[in-house]
Amino acid sequence: MTVREFSEATGVGAAEILKALMKGGVLANINQQIDYDTAALIAADFGIETTEHVPEQLAGIVESIKDVLSAEVPSELRPRPPVVTIMGHVDHGKTKLLDAIRSTRVAESEAGGITQHVGAYQVELQSRKITFLDTPGHEAFTAMRARGAQVTDIVVLVVAADDGVMPQTVEAIAHVKAAGVPMIVAINKIDIVNANPDRVRQQLANHGVVVEQYGGDVPSVEVSARNRINIDGLLEMVLLVADLGELKANPDASAVGTIVEAELDKNRGPIATVLIQNGTLRLEDNVLVGSATGTIRAMFSDNGRRLRSAEPSMPVVILGLTAVPQAGDILQTMGDLSIAREVALQRQRQLRVEAMASMRGMSLDNLFDKIQQGQIKDLNIILKADVTGSIGAIEHALGQLNTDQVQIRMLQKGTGAIGEGDVNLAIASRAIIIGFNARPDPAARRLAEQYGIDIRFYNIIYQLTDDLRKAMVGMLDPEYRQVTEGFAEVRNTFRLPSREIVAGLFITDGKVMRTYAVRVLRGGVVVHDGRIGSLKRFKEDVREVTSGYECGLVVESFTDVQIGDNMEFYRTEKVERTV
Repeated sequence: MTVREFSEATGVGAAEILKALMKGGVLANINQQIDYDTAALIAADFGIETTEHVPEQLAGIVESIKDVLSAEVPSELRPRPPVVTIMGHVDHGKTKLLDAIRSTRVAESEAGGITQHVGAYQVELQSRKITFLDTPGHEAFTAMRARGAQVTDIVVLVVAADDGVMPQTVEAIAHVKAAGVPMIVAINKIDIVNANPDRVRQQLANHGVVVEQYGGDVPSVEVSARNRINIDGLLEMVLLVADLGELKANPDASAVGTIVEAELDKNRGPIATVLIQNGTLRLEDNVLVGSATGTIRAMFSDNGRRLRSAEPSMPVVILGLTAVPQAGDILQTMGDLSIAREVALQRQRQLRVEAMASMRGMSLDNLFDKIQQGQIKDLNIILKADVTGSIGAIEHALGQLNTDQVQIRMLQKGTGAIGEGDVNLAIASRAIIIGFNARPDPAARRLAEQYGIDIRFYNIIYQLTDDLRKAMVGMLDPEYRQVTEGFAEVRNTFRLPSREIVAGLFITDGKVMRTYAVRVLRGGVVVHDGRIGSLKRFKEDVREVTSGYECGLVVESFTDVQIGDNMEFYRTEKVERTV
């Protein structure tokens, strides 16, 4: 609500609210909107209680595909086709491979209609379907991941048998590892004279990708896109990896999917390619897509055939949206179009700000706050250095910092300037960029500032390791230990009018303080572990009683104290962690 609406709802003057906002570091005017958290804090300052109200009709709005799938009943899930992205270095044959797969495996009967490029298509092998995303490469892959869209099940990494592993290959590997997606290596161009597949496998092993032939867990398939050699072998491997992943969805649910690409067509208006991830999308369904709405007026397959419905893992082009959505936006069907419009209106006002906030980068300074919120498991690093020798030395030094509880995860390393690709990876993976005698180019610097990515510069290795050691200590779960401070025996008991039991104690060792916790022992067995309700001597409240003195003590929420019981008093202290 706006400051004016908040003032009217609470009866507090707008000037007072603006003053309170200013104290909290928020500069606002009377017509500016404030979110629930801010409003609740300001209301608390004026002694007003607040509750957040989510209208019943808005409770089913989808924010994450993962939440949708986790809420499904397992018995209703059915196997679905895998979604595959092809990545690799420029000129290594990605487009040729996609063309070869499509021309050999798209069913003849489906050909016809208006064939168009839609950014995604399905092929068939052994009566099973596979969906391929035709993305421009790892940049688009990362951009969608940064927006929270996990659409890819398997990545096929294309490496030319003559060129071997190249810089963009290494970048693609880093992006796939960061996404945690299974990978299949397609060694292309095996039919040319200077092809050397074994050298490719060796180079991949040097970059942490160990193929099955070398005892690893990454499958590799030798193919030729130009002469269409072993294309079926590659597709069979995709199906095998998909079977291991047990990919499932519920086709009977309301449709939920992710926008792969969208554009404004001068004749047909906004059109979008959507990958259905759960449920079935049908003609005339009302949909909410990010900050756009609409009714599905027409659906087309990747080869232009008109469709009446689309099931999980199926890419379709849809018409009927009111605006062009963004790649990565979630599509969901809505029973009431007016509710969809209301949500879209809210998102139009807030989506850009929220997206920026959710993709804010991480700095070593705010690392502990992120850990407190449970957002970090590893300390992700992207390293750029002046020479490869520096990288080796830094890797060795950082490797010695790793512990069982905290790991430094090197997402990418390389020499030269810090570029936009490094910053994009940091955005998607919440990583810190380390520049060792390396600086960002102007475009990378602007992008890092825009998204709050922390770029740290060093020229001495021990300063780098000291900073990261401190960050890792902050990542460790706090450790506590109990320190026993005193013992007492119960020599008498008294019942108060409030039904509480006062234990008459003699302190046998150490001391008892009002702030300590207490264990009640009977025959050496703990019968209660809790807090001290009150501590008195001669009817006077006291903070502390030491050894050799008597006192009266009430144990909070415990009325079964008996003569002859023993009490043990202890405090809990935090243990400083080290790595």
